[in-house]
Amino acid sequence: MTEQMGMLLVIDDEENMRHMLSAMLKRNGYEVSTASDGQAGLTRLSENHYDFILCDIKMPGMDGMTFLKNAQKMTHAATIIMMSAFGSIDLALEAMKLGAYDYISKPFKNDEVLLTLKKAEERERLLRENRHLKQKVERLTAPKRYGRMILSSRVMQDVIQLADKVAGYDTTVLVTGESGTGKELMARAVHGRSRHGKGPFIPVNCGGIPENLLESELFGYVKGAFTGADRNKKGLFTEAENGTLFLDEIGELSVVLQVKLLRVLQEKEIQPVGSSKLQKMDVRIIAATAKNLEQEVKRGTFREDLFYRLNVVHLLMPPLRERSEDIPSLSAHFIKIFNNRMGTSVQGISKQVQKIFMTSSWPGNVRELEHVIEHAMIMAGEGRILPEHLPKQFRNQDGFGDLSKTISIKKGQKILERRLIDRALKVADGNKSRAAEMLEISYPSLLDKIKKYQISL
Repeated sequence: MTEQMGMLLVIDDEENMRHMLSAMLKRNGYEVSTASDGQAGLTRLSENHYDFILCDIKMPGMDGMTFLKNAQKMTHAATIIMMSAFGSIDLALEAMKLGAYDYISKPFKNDEVLLTLKKAEERERLLRENRHLKQKVERLTAPKRYGRMILSSRVMQDVIQLADKVAGYDTTVLVTGESGTGKELMARAVHGRSRHGKGPFIPVNCGGIPENLLESELFGYVKGAFTGADRNKKGLFTEAENGTLFLDEIGELSVVLQVKLLRVLQEKEIQPVGSSKLQKMDVRIIAATAKNLEQEVKRGTFREDLFYRLNVVHLLMPPLRERSEDIPSLSAHFIKIFNNRMGTSVQGISKQVQKIFMTSSWPGNVRELEHVIEHAMIMAGEGRILPEHLPKQFRNQDGFGDLSKTISIKKGQKILERRLIDRALKVADGNKSRAAEMLEISYPSLLDKIKKYQISL
């Protein structure tokens, strides 16, 4: 049985030529149609799919070159090979410029036609493979979305692979990482992929609510539980019923509240302040912290049993300096957002800015990148972001700035220290406690250095 080689259209005004080519090509596995001139060929092409077209050049009515010009305006995937008994190099070149794949001079041998078609088939096969490989590379390298996160780096793909596995279970998840790495975005993404995804997502900053109020915020209270409790109030656990409660900055919980949270995780029930009744709950718990809880356990500031209850699955969000491959796509994402928000027309970042971004340490991580992009877009307004549009600490491509003016270690240390403190305070929006955490120094030490370097807030 002859192998099917594809659909082929022969366009020639000579009936004998059409018959000869049709018979020969059918014997070699092609399914062949014929047309007597260019206009009939265009009609055939509009009605059917063809892999190859053999077209004579000299024909009455619409000739081959006119057919070729009109065929290029149509949506088709056919490879066109021109034929002529009046061949010349100039004619062949003109046909190629108009989109023909090859040119055969009449008279020709059957093997010459078949060889040209074989070459065309091989070319089409290679083009298909190249397109397939290009699409595959684009799929592999294109930035991905996971919830509201933008990523393409291998390290982040490993994190979301684990997140995807745990999302389908009610297991407690602990998300850790430096400030600004996207811990809440990860928690929201896990929530959205869980059975609780259609329920509420309730975030609570455990470090942002005074300790004496946090218990009643979490568990609620009944009327008369304390002075000012003139009505019953639902707590955040109740508000998050059939959803997810996101306990951010879990490392800030007092030891007393740690005990109560442990009971909630063990018993799946809460007790409002002032009530003697226990309430069952169906709430997914995701906790997050920038602290190293294992170290806090060793220091005695965090309960070991609670740590193990929270740390069933641990998602570690890598700092931006360890996922620099994501910086171009993150930059493009923020530029698109701020263009819509501010009415600017910034097109992207320049190569110099990309180099600066890729080599920066980013102590504030993705949040800092977002703030830097916003600042630069205000300065630029349109076109591309250039180094001069960046905050001053980013303008020196070598990353040293004033350090280049001194070789004194003492002076250099002061310059670098002041710059890092200034940068951390900006990323933390002036929150000195958070800035101290990012700088990995104590709060009193930060206050001393702010005074020492006369840093204005």
